[in-house]
Amino acid sequence: MPAGDVKVSGVAARYASALYDLADESGALDVVAGDLAGLQKMIDGSDDFRRFIKSPVISRRDQSQGIVALAAKAQLSPLAHKFLGILAVKRRLFALPGIIAGFRAILADRRGQATAEVTCAAPLNDIQTASLIKALEKAVGRTIDIVSHVDPSILGGLIVKVGSRMVDSSLKSKLQRLKLAMKGVG
Repeated sequence: MPAGDVKVSGVAARYASALYDLADESGALDVVAGDLAGLQKMIDGSDDFRRFIKSPVISRRDQSQGIVALAAKAQLSPLAHKFLGILAVKRRLFALPGIIAGFRAILADRRGQATAEVTCAAPLNDIQTASLIKALEKAVGRTIDIVSHVDPSILGGLIVKVGSRMVDSSLKSKLQRLKLAMKGVG
């Protein structure tokens, strides 16, 4: 499940806020943000990891041991390492995707930035990313941070979400609109 499909509320929002406060107090906002970005890539890239953090069948002890081993292997900061341990002990690892999204949203808001969630059919190269950031910053009037997801099912084009606004210029959507228009003719 890509980060863009995660709603931040309840448990995830509270933990994200607590993590932000801890990272801010210790002067480790950028370090923790980097750790969370790495964790999000792991979540997006591994069905096994997603099952591991979401499964109620895996015991608290096994989840704790597994997440501590993962944090050590990924060389996460001590704060992120401890935080993941607490999530495992409290049986809240299922909320990790929401916590990551919530932390990013708080960080962006406090820095006067906006996060754009971009879904594309193929990975964007550096030139395309820079061009997209420039266009979005002009349209939104804020510094933009892009979180991109690859979804081959959209066939081409982009789906861009910034806050509550969304622009869907995917080929899949255009074909669906054309199909509906063709049904109306005749």
